[in-house]
Amino acid sequence: MKVLVTGGMGYIGSHTCIQMLAAGIEPIIVDNLCNSKLAVLDRIEALTKVRPAFYQGDIRDEAFLNQVFSEHEIQSVIHFAGLKAVGESVAKPLEYYDNNVNGSLVLMRAMRNAGVKSIVFSSSATVYGDPSSVPITEDSPVGETTNPYGRSKFMVESCLSDFYAAEQDWSITLLRYFNPVGAHPSGTLGEDPQGPPNNLMPFIAQVAVGRRDTLSVFGDDYPTPDGTGVRDYIHVMDLADGHVAALHKVAQQSGLHTFNLGTGNGTSVIQMIDAFVQASGQQIPYQICPRRPGDIAECWASTDKAEQQLGWKATRDVKQMAADTWHWQSNNPQGY
Repeated sequence: MKVLVTGGMGYIGSHTCIQMLAAGIEPIIVDNLCNSKLAVLDRIEALTKVRPAFYQGDIRDEAFLNQVFSEHEIQSVIHFAGLKAVGESVAKPLEYYDNNVNGSLVLMRAMRNAGVKSIVFSSSATVYGDPSSVPITEDSPVGETTNPYGRSKFMVESCLSDFYAAEQDWSITLLRYFNPVGAHPSGTLGEDPQGPPNNLMPFIAQVAVGRRDTLSVFGDDYPTPDGTGVRDYIHVMDLADGHVAALHKVAQQSGLHTFNLGTGNGTSVIQMIDAFVQASGQQIPYQICPRRPGDIAECWASTDKAEQQLGWKATRDVKQMAADTWHWQSNNPQGY
């Protein structure tokens, strides 16, 4: 099976390409490298002994996409490409809507032109907004999003749902991720954000390795056990396996398929810091800062549907997430 992977050089995309190759699936990577590095391709080759086809370009460039589709017999698409920082989306909403929403529409047009009718979309638990109850199921209300990033994901989901209602011979799979963390156990691949990290785990790792002095903890007055935000952190390798499961189980079946990808467990910011201290042996100095706009108190997933229909379940715990992140960061203190 040949699968186009947009954003395949990014954090989640690169780990998914590794697991796809292990499963005998051939990734064709498209990435504009705005938040990734060309060196990732060398790392994928070093780990798998395969160098995937790679095209540098933007998903908003329809002629470019048409060329890629014309050169390969692609059967499905995994669509990772998108901007992903909540705080940045509040400051730059137009960029987020252009890249995430418009980019997805251009991609769908190119797919239709090429006769490729299967897409697995990288969505997000942010589509649920501030949940009224946890755990969150796939049937929980969506759309009351709290930031432009989440709204862009919800908009793309809405576009894909409307498109499926019109053309029901397509397979459209929406994977709603919770909070991806961790790294490849080899320490060869990991998260390498451009500029200051927007997510907790890479910030912790950069403090531990000496790149940053102090971790900022945004809010200690949430209605949670220790006052800090609680999230469902999922190991990126488990997340990658979830995409492979989706390709095998539903990507060739017409329908609109929606799955949460998480662990079903909530971990607070303080608990994650403690896990990282244990894994690394390093102290993590932190300071309490005001809450960030768009953040919520707690969320974690119900994963029953993915277990039943995809045969997939996250297996790596918080200790493993912290250990693999530290292995990556200590081996690559300046990233790629």
